[in-house]
Amino acid sequence: MGEVVGFRGYTRLDLDPDTVLENTKGQLKHFVIVGYDKDDEFFFSSTMADGGDVMWMLELAKVKLFKITGDIE
Repeated sequence: MGEVVGFRGYTRLDLDPDTVLENTKGQLKHFVIVGYDKDDEFFFSSTMADGGDVMWMLELAKVKLFKITGDIE
């Protein structure tokens, strides 16, 4: 059996949250998690204490998402 390598590109399919988190373990300096828990309640967590830094990261993520989807160049 060969080694299984996780997909590292972009997809329109939902991914398993546990797999995504496990694949980024040890690679990140800071992160923001936004999502829904298993009871469909909103969830937010960040490793950064400064709200301005968190908002800046979220805005950068928004721009990247727009670029990926072709909404902006």
